[in-house]
Amino acid sequence: MSSHDTAPRAKQIIAAVIGNALEWYDFIVFGFLAVVISRLFFPADSEYSSLLMATATFGVGFFMRPVGGILLGIYADRKGRKAALQLIIAMMTVSIALIAFAPPYAAIGLAAPLLIVLARLLQGFATGGEFASATAFLIESAPPNKRGLYGSWQMFGQGLAVFAGAGVTALVTRNLSPEALDAWGWRVPFMIGLLIGPVGLWIRRHLEETEAFLEAHEAPAEKQSLARMLKNHLREVFAVMGVTVGGTVGFYVILVYMPTFATKQLGMALSDAFTAQVIAVALMTLLMPVFGALSDRIGRKILVILALAGLLVASYPLLSWVHAAPSFERLVTMQAVLCILLATFFGPISAVMAEQFPAGVRSTGLALAYNVAVMVFGGFAQFIVTWLIQNTGVVIAPVFYVMFAAALGFVSALFLTDRTHVAHLAAVDEEAAVPQAGPRGEKAAIHPRAAASHT
Repeated sequence: MSSHDTAPRAKQIIAAVIGNALEWYDFIVFGFLAVVISRLFFPADSEYSSLLMATATFGVGFFMRPVGGILLGIYADRKGRKAALQLIIAMMTVSIALIAFAPPYAAIGLAAPLLIVLARLLQGFATGGEFASATAFLIESAPPNKRGLYGSWQMFGQGLAVFAGAGVTALVTRNLSPEALDAWGWRVPFMIGLLIGPVGLWIRRHLEETEAFLEAHEAPAEKQSLARMLKNHLREVFAVMGVTVGGTVGFYVILVYMPTFATKQLGMALSDAFTAQVIAVALMTLLMPVFGALSDRIGRKILVILALAGLLVASYPLLSWVHAAPSFERLVTMQAVLCILLATFFGPISAVMAEQFPAGVRSTGLALAYNVAVMVFGGFAQFIVTWLIQNTGVVIAPVFYVMFAAALGFVSALFLTDRTHVAHLAAVDEEAAVPQAGPRGEKAAIHPRAAASHT
């Protein structure tokens, strides 16, 4: 039973989501264990210098994301989604293995940190293509009336991966002595992640290519290139990039940075900050498929616009309210409201971004727009908000960055094309190819499939 004539099965959803989930699992684990990794692989004169080198190594993966996104996106658009997904998860598995089995600095000297840097570069390159290729596969495999729902599973998988990474790391660090943690315990979370890779590779090997890609691949057309894609779809690239900025800044500031902000700037207990975070992330994760399904009914563009408008309007008064009288109750309330808005955004976002590009350049366009935005505005989010607090003297300065990103995303969302009710994704290709009028003003003939593809 092929994906050409049936709705996506559970295996197809898992295949598309597992790589993105593995990426975020590794992201969280490396971040949580940065202190241990810094001691073992980046010895320096001071603990601060050692940690700084480890966190810098963590960040190098962001610089490889656009490179990997473009090259793997082109590969996916030429060779197929299945081929790209297999290659990507193989590279991700190798990168995790390099970290899991890397001897420490005390054993092999300078080669130890070089192995970690190599692993992060490879992981960044692979994950640069993961989101775009997996999203293209998932959306192209979905029934026409469920693309929003199926696209939302990408973000749902990220949420679960964050929980899994945080949970495994917490268990290891709390139940092992410092000596055991340094000797072998820190490797356990990476070993668990390493087990996911072969399972994902096996699942992806047994997938069938999507109909939208096959139709685009078989149609007579010029060979696609990055330059031609930018020439023909520059508006779509900038629109998706701007919308991604709104979401990625919201994610990194509201979710990743907020525990640090609550403890350092508001003087709250770390346990309260993390508890509020867990509640908010759980709420967001559960609601994303709900809003993904809702987008299939009422349209995706309107939900994205409402979510970004909500972040722009609500962020400042909510953070000011918490700052005026910091408490666990206020922090939970603020995080819950903001995470509901993020769920409204992330639920339909995978589908709406994928629907902006024709199948022939879908992975390339999506990878370029998404990864550049994440690298610049997400990768440097914590640095930017720390700089804002330091240079403005305003404790709640991080909210200005969120508001800027939400405003940019809101304006960019206005330029999105809502293809929620386009019945067949091949119609996205044909829309651009159908002339609006003949030389004398008469309407040109419309391809029969394109005419039948709109509802």
